[in-house]
Amino acid sequence: MDGVVADVRHRLRHIEKRPKNWAAFFAAAGRDPALRPGVDLVQEYAADHELIWLTGRPERLRAVTERWFEEHDLPAGRLLMRSDHDRRPAKDYKTFRVRRLALEGTIAVVVDDDPEVVRRLEREGFPVRLANWVPHRKSLSRAQERDGRT
Repeated sequence: MDGVVADVRHRLRHIEKRPKNWAAFFAAAGRDPALRPGVDLVQEYAADHELIWLTGRPERLRAVTERWFEEHDLPAGRLLMRSDHDRRPAKDYKTFRVRRLALEGTIAVVVDDDPEVVRRLEREGFPVRLANWVPHRKSLSRAQERDGRT
């Protein structure tokens, strides 16, 4: 979601310096602008695929996230979120979830903005597409892979 359909750049300032202000970072999630390339891609896939939203956002942001989808006319789908206390790197968390999803059916494609996630899933044989329409900033990479927060 973040970096694929939601533009988080406006809130990265909260986690670029120490101490990181995670509360402010997550509080601003409802104000993320939509990323047109990601939205268009989702609309394309949703026409003939079951859509599953797999995000590193914490579960406590479920209502904010669902409201954001509605505000941006994104198709509903199953929303899988990280538990509030899960701090695994994104590549570990998302690979675990994708493996479990693969037990339920065929995965047509996984779209993610994190190069580490994409590399890991490709190595495991999953069809993956890197969402590269926004430059991947170091602060976001650290939040995803070192801090396990998004």
